[in-house]
Amino acid sequence: MAELTHFDAQGNAHMVDVSDKDVTERIAVAKGSIFMRPETMALILAGGVKKGDVLSVARLAGIMGAKRTPDLIPLCHPLALTSVAVELTCDAARDAVDITATCKLKGRTGVEMEALTAVSVAALTVYDMCKAADRTMRIADIRLIHKSGGKSGAFDAP
Repeated sequence: MAELTHFDAQGNAHMVDVSDKDVTERIAVAKGSIFMRPETMALILAGGVKKGDVLSVARLAGIMGAKRTPDLIPLCHPLALTSVAVELTCDAARDAVDITATCKLKGRTGVEMEALTAVSVAALTVYDMCKAADRTMRIADIRLIHKSGGKSGAFDAP
């Protein structure tokens, strides 16, 4: 069983020392969804949300969230991201906005937390922009689906 890396021998939380790790290209992809009432989906698709273009604002919020991850998650390293892409897709059949975030860099530690944060912040932004019309929205299934680079190699979710 793998050991938790953010604790020292005495059980104290600490930032992992990555100075001896090799610099490699690292990529992480995360996904999630926000489910809503059909009327809310229709508002988004018609551009009828009073606060503005929901998908564009959420995309920008997701990118900003990825960049601010070490400010939000205490033991994350500040990273020099080389790319953050956030895609939002409306699936009217499921009354869901599906969110995918891809983060990249060349560095000594992975970008999984940045991708997961990007999805989370984008979903929260959709909620914030649409809450006046629908307080029943549900954010779900935020997960890592791919990561590559580093000593542990590639991971693809089943």
